[in-house]
Amino acid sequence: MSLTPYQLRLAEGGDIHEIAVMSRCLIEVGLRGWTWHPTRIARAVRARETCVLIAEMRMAGTRITALREHIGGFAIAEFGDTKLHLSLLAVKPAYQRCGIGLAMIEWLIESALTAGIGHVTVEMRANNFAARSFYEALGFRHDQYIAGYYQNIEAAIRMRRDLHQRRTLRDPEKNV
Repeated sequence: MSLTPYQLRLAEGGDIHEIAVMSRCLIEVGLRGWTWHPTRIARAVRARETCVLIAEMRMAGTRITALREHIGGFAIAEFGDTKLHLSLLAVKPAYQRCGIGLAMIEWLIESALTAGIGHVTVEMRANNFAARSFYEALGFRHDQYIAGYYQNIEAAIRMRRDLHQRRTLRDPEKNV
């Protein structure tokens, strides 16, 4: 259980800029340009098949609206007929290892199961060992190595989790 107060909710128009900046600073760092810029995030927020989920930070049960930055983490995922693809997931460093990433993944997987989706995929930089360990602990397995995936600069690892084997993510007895 997390001691960091937050609430998961779908992103709204007022969240777009902060999500884009988090993507640039936490995910796209070291790459040319800005792929997940505010216009692209706005399209994702409006798209019916895409879920943009945020962890909105709270103080004593209320929204932190006085602060300019109120998002502790976000995830962008595309729902297909048989697959959920996690495009982005980031948690601000101050809130990492507080359960926010896990909560967002659980929310998305439960939504995918409800929709009858069979598996989830995600890519990450091949040298991002922390992300690989995070997803492995949640039952994701190495699926493919993709050379030059990120602007022909960096390789990626694609990971996949089969959802037909339903299990509780937080149950350490099931080795997730």
